[in-house]
Formats: sequence, C-alpha cells, structure tokens
Amino acid sequence: MRGRFPPAAGLPDPDLIIGAGHGTHLALLAARRARGGRAIVLMQPSLPCRWFDLCVIPAHDRPEPGPGVVVTRGVLNPMRPAAVKDPRQGLLLMGGPSKHYRWDEQAVIDQVRFIVDQKSDVHWTLTTSRRTPAGFLSRLTVTADNLRVAPVEETAPGWLAGRLAETAWVWVTPDSVSMIYESLTAGAAVGLLELAPRGETRVTRGVNLLEKEGKVLRFSEWREKPRLGLPKEAFNEAERCAGEILRRWPVSD
Repeated sequence: MRGRFPPAAGLPDPDLIIGAGHGTHLALLAARRARGGRAIVLMQPSLPCRWFDLCVIPAHDRPEPGPGVVVTRGVLNPMRPAAVKDPRQGLLLMGGPSKHYRWDEQAVIDQVRFIVDQKSDVHWTLTTSRRTPAGFLSRLTVTADNLRVAPVEETAPGWLAGRLAETAWVWVTPDSVSMIYESLTAGAAVGLLELAPRGETRVTRGVNLLEKEGKVLRFSEWREKPRLGLPKEAFNEAERCAGEILRRWPVSD
C-alpha cells in the first residue's frame, strides 16, 4: 500500500519479475509498483490477467486469448535431451491414484508385462512416484531379464532427469502429467499406459490434446499397431516462452 517492497531491499531494480502460485500474485504486483519491471505470472492467475504484463497459461486451463497471454502446451520444465538417444534403453514411469484417473493396478501391471515381453530388445527400468501405492511393486510379479525396478525412494536427486535425457522410449501413466511433459521435452518417444478418466478435467483435456496432436500414443493403439517413434521436432515450451518474453522485453547484460 505504501509503494515499498522490503524483501528486495539492497537488490537492483528488476527487468522481469516472474512468479508461479496464487500466493505470489500480490507480491508480484507490489514489487512492480515499488521497483518497476515487468510482472510475469506462470499460470492462470486468480486476479485479472490485465493486471500483469504477461500471463503464461497452459492450454488445458482454457485461457481467454489476448495480447498479454501466452498459451503453453502443458507444464513448463527444465528438461533437455542428450545429444544421442539410446534405442536400447526404456523407462516405465508409474503414477498412482489421482482425482483425474481411476487407478487400476492390475491393468497397469498387465500393460507393463506386455510391453516388456514385446520389446525384449530394450532394457527397461521401471520407477515409481510418491503417489504409487505401497504394495504395487510386491504385486508387480514381472520377472524378465530386460526389466529393472528402481523405486523412487532409492533414486538420487536428479536421477530421473538424467535418465530421461538419454532414454529413447518412455511409457507413463496418464495421471503423471509432469512426467509426460518432461518426457516429451527430453525428446523421448512417449507412450501412455491406459487408465479410465474420472471425467473431463483440465488434466484429461491436456492429455487428450497431446494424443490428437500425435505427441503421445495410447497403449491400446500401440498394441494394435506398434508404431511408437522418436519425435521429429523438438518439444520445449520453456524455451519457446523464454524466447517470447525476451522478444517483448530484451534484457540487457
């Protein structure tokens, strides 16, 4: 209210002020009022978009178009592909119960078993997430020479990012939205293990859009006609959005 922003005391005036999360909205506006710069919010804001200089909003949130809105395909992430993908390496990424998809453990296990059997020339690593039910691995009962299990509790920070960068093939449950977009950004061929949606939500809309665009392939389609291939063009929404921000407001060194 007084046009001050104590958290930035001693810092230089900003060119850009970037925030994500509803709790950052007022801080973004207060910082801009006190110190100048452009306020950029990385989400569908709970305040009017016109109050910010730019809103970077996922398409699944159905934002109103406007000059101050950049629409993204999914979740921004820092993934980058390795120079060479290893066609002998594959990842199986397990999510868990969510409000968007009905978790069917046996269906997931059956799909994993089929993939591992059919693609026996690929060395698969299956890893879980924090949402994966505790008894999932004990019920997996898939024994194959080309399958290794790496529970999330036993992986080091950055392990998944490193594996995604170099892995050619990724299968992921559709509830794991972040892992879907990280896999795409990493340049992998991405297949979706199938779970029944609980209804139409912003998450299921986003996943359906990826399928329509040919970015991902559902398990049932792959089972009928195995045609999962590496993407022909890069998918890097963070880089694209960064380029758009710098095009509008070049930042000096």
